[in-house]
Amino acid sequence: MPCVENRSVSTRLWPLGRVAVLGSLVLLASCSLLQRGEAPPGPEGQAGSGAEAGKGSKGVAGRAIRLPPPAAPGSMAEARLQAARRLVAANPDGTYMGKPPDILLAIPVMTIELNADGSVRKINVMRYPSQARDTVELAKVAIYRAAPFGNVSRLPKPWTFNETFLFNDERKFKPMTLDQR
Repeated sequence: MPCVENRSVSTRLWPLGRVAVLGSLVLLASCSLLQRGEAPPGPEGQAGSGAEAGKGSKGVAGRAIRLPPPAAPGSMAEARLQAARRLVAANPDGTYMGKPPDILLAIPVMTIELNADGSVRKINVMRYPSQARDTVELAKVAIYRAAPFGNVSRLPKPWTFNETFLFNDERKFKPMTLDQR
């Protein structure tokens, strides 16, 4: 007598169920990233490339932000100030402009290295906050979203500047460059 397998419908559909569950998890994860305002990974695993950001980046709420082309700065100090202003303009739902609170949630410090055209070449984290370490990634995404920062090819190298991000309890930041004005 041949061996006949008695499979129930649920056993035969189990592989399809796993695919559906996995697909649901991927969808939930991507929705979570979009709600937090994080850009999907760009080239070389970086969140949102500078080229994408200049074409029309998305704010936290998902609406397109079109920034005007940046002016060519006359010094790295001007490049830093222009970059701080573009950070706020490109991330309206993730920034605040009032006085920073007495006690900040986190203060990540970044060194931003530029290419000659003002696009972001590299970001180094100079100071990780002791708490709310996710703010480092929020700051990186904001930098890529605001790029490019203007043609710096006529300035002496290195084409780098530092920015300190003052995060409040709502995980919104203010560039310290703008707080010093």
